[in-house]
Amino acid sequence: MIGMNSAPPQPAASAHLRSACWLAAALLTIHVSPVEASQSLGCNGALVSKGDSPVSLLQKCGEPIHRQGVCVSMLQLGWVVTPYRPGSPAAMLANQCVPMEEWTYDRGPGTFYGVVRIYNGAIESVRDGERNR
Repeated sequence: MIGMNSAPPQPAASAHLRSACWLAAALLTIHVSPVEASQSLGCNGALVSKGDSPVSLLQKCGEPIHRQGVCVSMLQLGWVVTPYRPGSPAAMLANQCVPMEEWTYDRGPGTFYGVVRIYNGAIESVRDGERNR
């Protein structure tokens, strides 16, 4: 047909490129949280949210009713070089425990507790906890 644009055939992707694309897709799938909403915690007319410091949280909201250390399992990508496998290093995925802290705040009767997760000196997330009775 005249006037139809057809793209030239592309060469087949190499095995390494396909493997890298598959690995990237797998990492994206695993690292995306299903319902991790970006919330804020309101305290005394001020808001604290992701990225704020624990000092700011304490100044605005005071002491939490509960502090707890938690181990959050995160998938980590590493490269392994062994003398038994000549050539380039091999990629390895492994779950590792990442220590974090969760602070729980009482928002008042009939509301949900506010749970603030702190990682590496900053607020990592804010979510609703159990309902306060």
